[in-house]
Amino acid sequence: MANRILIVDDAAFMRMMIRDILSKNGFEVVGEAQDGSQAIEKFKELRPDLITMDITMPEMDGIAALKEIKKVDPAAKVIMCSAMGQQAMVIDAIQAGAKDFIVKPFQADRVIEAINKTLGA
Repeated sequence: MANRILIVDDAAFMRMMIRDILSKNGFEVVGEAQDGSQAIEKFKELRPDLITMDITMPEMDGIAALKEIKKVDPAAKVIMCSAMGQQAMVIDAIQAGAKDFIVKPFQADRVIEAINKTLGA
């Protein structure tokens, strides 16, 4: 069975890029969200195996959403997505429980490597 992944990013273009990489590599994208609050709702509803989460989003950022998701399910697996130059936020995210991070613009091999490592493949 394909691993089920939830994509969270406020930019539709970025969600499309990740969806494309994941689909081509045999992963099932079960849902998408464009901000942290949507991410929490979708997580509760879909229970994905993994979440790719943008750090900088309107309404609720990725780190706040990560903390809330970890309250719902401490075993949740989240990979943060960040733009270059967000090292401090990436460190905060890892301390909040993120398993790994990928940098935009996405490179397919790095995305797949991070996901496989996080899922223990």
